[in-house]
Amino acid sequence: MDLTTLPLETLASCPVCGGTDLKEHIQCRDYTVSKRYFHIVKCGKCSFVFTNPRPKAEDIGHFYKAEAYISHSDTSRTLIYKLYHKVRKRTLKQKLNLISRLNGGKTGKILDVGCGTGYFLQTTKEAGWDVAGIEVNAEARAAAISKVGNTVLDSVFNENRKGHFNVITLWHVLEHLHLLNETMEKLKELCADNGRIILALPNIDSIDSERYGEFWDAYDVPRHLYHFNQKSIRTLAEKHGMSIEETLPMKFDAYYVNLLSEKYKGTSWMNYPSAFFTGWKSNRWAKRNSNNYSSLTYILRKK
Repeated sequence: MDLTTLPLETLASCPVCGGTDLKEHIQCRDYTVSKRYFHIVKCGKCSFVFTNPRPKAEDIGHFYKAEAYISHSDTSRTLIYKLYHKVRKRTLKQKLNLISRLNGGKTGKILDVGCGTGYFLQTTKEAGWDVAGIEVNAEARAAAISKVGNTVLDSVFNENRKGHFNVITLWHVLEHLHLLNETMEKLKELCADNGRIILALPNIDSIDSERYGEFWDAYDVPRHLYHFNQKSIRTLAEKHGMSIEETLPMKFDAYYVNLLSEKYKGTSWMNYPSAFFTGWKSNRWAKRNSNNYSSLTYILRKK
């Protein structure tokens, strides 16, 4: 299939506020799969930024068909991906500690939406949690099932246990989902009244976004349909009867995102160490500038 000519769908209004004053924000290239350019627009009413036009839901899977798309793969052949897998071991422990704290130091019932190949679910299951997952990619879902058993479904809308989960996690997943508002409502329905919904998202207000522009890895068009900042995720949460309890930095993301951004710029691998220094400067800048780290984790509760 020629992805450079695949028909796209255009949103006439903002998914967050419904505004129709949509202006060009930036044009970016899909460096991972199709090499096609995509437009990103900004809502003149609420300033939400999103990819528009975009592939249709039934076509988006074609843009994930690459071994380089790391959340769907267990490969670790290149330097970048070996580093990713190494850091993942540490971040899995951090995530486990976070959900334990949010659940009062106890184990409970967790749903990981977009669980990929299942490493986070495996970690939580081994710690005593009752786990369930959602993964639309068939190969990644099979890998997750091999790790945690037959508790991984192909759609969040096939999960019908209302108020069942103490914690629902979406680690860099919400920005990929076509049905943004419907998904937010479904998450609220599945979450226990005293539960938490955890959203990890790239932050378009980070200095990395400004520094790299069209080469910023976290734009990741067209797989990233939405490009959030703290204001837009707060607006979306409130729209669906939820509030943000905490906002936490994801400091490792600055290093990984900067490394890939340098790659897309055509930087020689010999200059990659500068990306780590840039990541350090990014985290230092964010600490002084409204918590605007390269990626942020939001803890949501029902109002």
